[in-house]
Amino acid sequence: MAGFATDCLPGASSWCVALSGGPDSLALTAAAAAALPTTALIVDHGLQAGSAEVAETARRQAHDLGCVDAQVLRVAVGTGGGPEAAARAARYAALDAARGQAPVLLAHTLDDQAETVLLGLGRGSGARSIAGMRAADPPWYRPLLGVRRAVTHDACAELGLASWDDPHNHDARFTRVRLRTEVLPLLEDVLGGGVAEALARTAAALREDTEALDDWAETVLENTTDTGDPAEIIAVAALTRLPTAVRRRVIRRWLLRGGAANLSDKQIRAVDALVTAWHGQGGVAVGSDLRQQRLFAGRRDGRLTLYTQPV
Repeated sequence: MAGFATDCLPGASSWCVALSGGPDSLALTAAAAAALPTTALIVDHGLQAGSAEVAETARRQAHDLGCVDAQVLRVAVGTGGGPEAAARAARYAALDAARGQAPVLLAHTLDDQAETVLLGLGRGSGARSIAGMRAADPPWYRPLLGVRRAVTHDACAELGLASWDDPHNHDARFTRVRLRTEVLPLLEDVLGGGVAEALARTAAALREDTEALDDWAETVLENTTDTGDPAEIIAVAALTRLPTAVRRRVIRRWLLRGGAANLSDKQIRAVDALVTAWHGQGGVAVGSDLRQQRLFAGRRDGRLTLYTQPV
C-alpha cells in the first residue's frame, strides 16, 4: 500500500476506504490502515434483512484494524437502470458525499476487472468499456486491481478476519454472478487457464490507447468550440478531417459538456451522422437538461449546436 500511495497518491496524508465487510474490502482496509490514517466508509443499502447488523460488524472490524474513524452510511436505493446500477449509483453518491476531500480506496480485484471486460464485450459497449476500470480515477482508487480475489481471501484467513459472504454474490439473477461462477470457469477450462489475467492485460492495453485518443479529442475540442448563447457550438468542418475514433470522442465530450447524460453508442453515432452523412435530418435527442427539457443536438449553418424543447 505504501508503494501505491507513492505512485498514485503522492503527498496524501490520509484516505478513506469503502468497506462492505466482504473479504476484498476487509483485506484492503487492513492494508490501508497500516499505511496511512484511514476512515472506513460502510454503505448500508438496506436491501437485505440484517444489513444494519452487517454494517455494524464491519464498523467494529474497521476500528479493530486501526482505522481512525468508521462511518455507516445508510442509503435509499432507487430503481433506475436495474437493481445493480441503482445500488451502485446510491453507493457512489454516498461515498462521495462522506469523503470530504479525501481519496477513496475501492476493493476491486483483477477478477472484477476480468468480469467488467467480459460485460463490455457482451454488450458491445466499445473500447471504453472493454478497457475496464482504472487503478487511479480520482477520487476513486483501486490498489487491488492487479490482485486475484483468492489472495484477499487468504489474507483475511491469515489475519483471522471473519468476512461477510454477501448472498447477492451467489444470486444467478445477476449477470455478473453468472459470469463469475459459470462463464469465467468455463473459459479457464477451454483455454487452459490464465483467462482472467489475459482479460486484465487486454483492458490495460486498450486503456492506454483510449486515454491517448481521449487526450487528442480534448485538444481538438478546446481548439474548435466557441461559447455561444444558448449553447456551445462546434464547426462541422473541424470534425470532418478527423479520424472516426477521434471525431466520435470529440462529439461525446462536447455532448457531455453541454449537459447530455447516459449517452449510448447509438446516440453518438446519430450525432456523428450529422457530420458525415448530412442530408438535412432533424436533431438527435441526447437527454434532458437541469430544467427537465429534452436536449437535442442538431446541425445549423455548418455547425453542431445543442438546443432544448419542452418534455
